[in-house]
Amino acid sequence: MIKQSGNLHENKRIAILSSHNGSGFETIQKACEEKVLNAQVVLVISNNTNAKVLEKASNKNIPNFIINANRYPDENLDEKITNLMKEFKVDYIFLSGYMKKIEKNLVTTFENRIINSHPALLPKFGGAGMFGSNVHKAVIEAKEKESGCTIHFVNENYDEGEFILQKKFTLNENETVESLENRIKDLESSAIVEAFKKLK
Repeated sequence: MIKQSGNLHENKRIAILSSHNGSGFETIQKACEEKVLNAQVVLVISNNTNAKVLEKASNKNIPNFIINANRYPDENLDEKITNLMKEFKVDYIFLSGYMKKIEKNLVTTFENRIINSHPALLPKFGGAGMFGSNVHKAVIEAKEKESGCTIHFVNENYDEGEFILQKKFTLNENETVESLENRIKDLESSAIVEAFKKLK
């Protein structure tokens, strides 16, 4: 059973944490614009000054912020991010390729409301260092017959939060890291939207 806490809005208010391109942001934003999701992206935060997701958010007139130790050397970044989420009355937070560990304050404040998409079938191929092509390389080297993606809630440990859903497919005989990565990116797009539909 999916547990949630807090007084959530009927029109879900979603924030994005992203370090690079923010393909998950684009997926969610498109679903919101097309009314597939009864939601809106209200905030984008990145730890990377050069993240393309910031420009994408600006183009959609979505408030966006860079929060990292270079910019705020004497501040508690966890608290700063948490306070911004509260200020924007965020219901759910989606991690779109966010390369920083989520800290205690944010996890506690938004318990069962921080969501991640992992490009493998957890609990296999999760944990520190398991992201992007590293995951697909490990899957192929382990001679797995299946792979897919796991949409899950985030807690203080990498890739250990409660599952919302999993999608899987059978690997092709001649599967490469690149082909597997592309197949999973396509799968993740539909899985992310389906997961948000399940959240009340």
